[in-house]
Amino acid sequence: MTERAVVGILATLVVLGLFAVLCRPRKSASVHDAVLDTVKRLSRAAPELRNGLTEQAADQATTELRQMLKCVAVGISDAQGRLLSWDGAANEHYDDLAESIVDSVRHGHRAHIQHENLQCRRRGSCPMRTAVIVPLIIDGQVEGALVVVGGVDGKRLLRATDEVAHFLCIQLELAKLDESKQQLARAETRALRAQISPHFIYNTLNTISSLIRTDPEQSRELLQDFAAFTRYSFRTSGLFATLADELSNIDRYLTIECARYGERLSVRLRIAPEVQSVVVPFLVLQPLVENAVRHGIAKKPGGGTVSVFAHDNGNEALITVEDDGVGMDADRLFEDLRDAHKTGSHVGVGNINHRMRQVFGDDYALMVETAPGAGMKITLRVPKYFPGVRPDLPDFSVDDVEEDEEVVGGPTGPKSAA
Repeated sequence: MTERAVVGILATLVVLGLFAVLCRPRKSASVHDAVLDTVKRLSRAAPELRNGLTEQAADQATTELRQMLKCVAVGISDAQGRLLSWDGAANEHYDDLAESIVDSVRHGHRAHIQHENLQCRRRGSCPMRTAVIVPLIIDGQVEGALVVVGGVDGKRLLRATDEVAHFLCIQLELAKLDESKQQLARAETRALRAQISPHFIYNTLNTISSLIRTDPEQSRELLQDFAAFTRYSFRTSGLFATLADELSNIDRYLTIECARYGERLSVRLRIAPEVQSVVVPFLVLQPLVENAVRHGIAKKPGGGTVSVFAHDNGNEALITVEDDGVGMDADRLFEDLRDAHKTGSHVGVGNINHRMRQVFGDDYALMVETAPGAGMKITLRVPKYFPGVRPDLPDFSVDDVEEDEEVVGGPTGPKSAA
């Protein structure tokens, strides 16, 4: 069971606990309405918290939680005890509670303050009777505090405050999981960039250099392709891209490799127009194509063909990278892929397999067909729509592209791959 699934189960249990606390004193006829109201309030309080404990998230949460708890006021502080949001009445007593809030987040314990122990000019008419402060602890670290001010005292308020604090902690833990997932994805993308072979860069520059005298026009075009390829591959932003952008980068890579290998390398590209807008993990294809060229075709006497196909398959796009090169033993490849994160073997293919499963789920692992002397075929299934997956804008502008084109001799028309 994944960590996210465990957290989801805990969130469900917390909601059920809140149902029990909030609905217990009510008549049975109103329980259904109370349950619906609780779910509605929690669903409104949760989304912003998934981005972390910010003022905006606290503002949205305190409003919904106060109405759900039907209490005097709800406040949320940060890890230093500084108030992020306060919704409700008894504002004049926040200063009285400030020291207890700081003490609560500093030592990580709950505080229960009675109104009778505070100085108040409205002793008889003040809506406050008690206040409960519960630290928000994530992975042993205090991230803030929940403050609930009640008009009545009792165990129900204490328990409800604990349950709500637990709910907030779960949402903040999910935010940390999302952040960790993003950091891991960025690290894996950096690993793929680092894996772009230094030999490829050296050989590309060597190929361009050899053509300067014999075919300056082709050398200029290859230099443009190489500049665009490196600009795209080493961009610093973005975890996702459209299939069209990935294929454009593959086209540049294969154009360069065809100039190097000559007749030893043939290329087939067949792309259905309706799948070009599908969003895929950034740099998901280039390592597979490079693997086909370097380990499949380059090692085969006489060379061979690399094929890249993409076609529509209902709610998915099917993308295939295939070569008729030397191939390898399938059992050995699958064993290497299973431990690629430990052994470092087949890092590119193993990395992409892990990223596809991480983004879309285990059902979207790579499908690999290979055998010694029979080449290799790798198929990716990509959903046309998946929550949270959208293309990122590159971190360079059109002006940058135009400026680079002027350096190498002016722009050339786009190449078509069909």
